[in-house]
Amino acid sequence: MRAKSIISAMLFVLISVVIKNSALAQTDQKDAKKWLRSKEWRQGITMKPHSSVNADEFYKQYYANQPVWDKVFTFLKTQDLEKLAPGKYPIDGDNAYATITLAPSKQFDQTNWESHKKYIDLHYVISGEEKIGVAPVSTATVIKTYDDTKDVANYTVDGTFYVASPGRFFLFFPEDAHRPSIKVNDVIQVKKLVIKIKMAN
Repeated sequence: MRAKSIISAMLFVLISVVIKNSALAQTDQKDAKKWLRSKEWRQGITMKPHSSVNADEFYKQYYANQPVWDKVFTFLKTQDLEKLAPGKYPIDGDNAYATITLAPSKQFDQTNWESHKKYIDLHYVISGEEKIGVAPVSTATVIKTYDDTKDVANYTVDGTFYVASPGRFFLFFPEDAHRPSIKVNDVIQVKKLVIKIKMAN
């Protein structure tokens, strides 16, 4: 009887902990979504995050590495992106840097699914339009294993596709496979910004 009572008590405690952790996780997710909609982190930028952005992961990464993220958003606020020439722009050494490209978008079969481990990608179309695919890495099949020197792996996967246009930015974390630069209708040239932001441990 005593053994049964101890086991019952242990199960009660375990179930209570699981329920509490689940409730905390839900609260954290609500807090992250509320934070994402706020102006708290934006440093005055007018562009908004795309609906596909993982609010919970963004919230965690921002507060784990806030000085770097603040420099990223200051860069976005203070630079006239339409006038910046294609090239690489420093933001915070190896912690964050920007690349601007001006190039034709590609046919679907000329693009690839990819993900990164060392850096988070911020994608923003300055002018023109392109289609971007998004899918969980957990559902993807690896077709090219992770290359540490290039910080990239390639996949095949069924994803959701969005049209990227000025006004909203995308964020891709290591768990996000993405397929950018896909041609939209008759759009010929796309001017685009990609910012690499180092993952916080």
